[in-house]
Amino acid sequence: MHFTKLVPSVFYTDIADGLQLFVDCLQFTIAHKDFTASQPYCVLQKGNISLMLFQDAQLANEHNPELRLVTDNIEEVYTQVAASHPHLLHPNLNKVTLRPWGAKEFAIADKQLGIRFQQW
Repeated sequence: MHFTKLVPSVFYTDIADGLQLFVDCLQFTIAHKDFTASQPYCVLQKGNISLMLFQDAQLANEHNPELRLVTDNIEEVYTQVAASHPHLLHPNLNKVTLRPWGAKEFAIADKQLGIRFQQW
């Protein structure tokens, strides 16, 4: 078997929260959207990374994922996120920290999900 990409689906009570996190903060672009559908959704992309956001209150209440984004320059990512959206920094990992397993990490969170940034 050969796979080329994993595209997660993330459910929000209000899709605007996801757009703030991914588009405004992390600078993803909207590749496709249908905000007038019975279940509003959009496809977001940044480089080789894609994900789908859906507005569905029931599924949002059932699923609170944590995603990990790996980078080769965590200091740059941290500086940009901390300057533009400091309120999203997770209180338990709000600074770049060298973890016991060898990765440098920091985390952000909104009302729906957490994202851990890693540099190995």
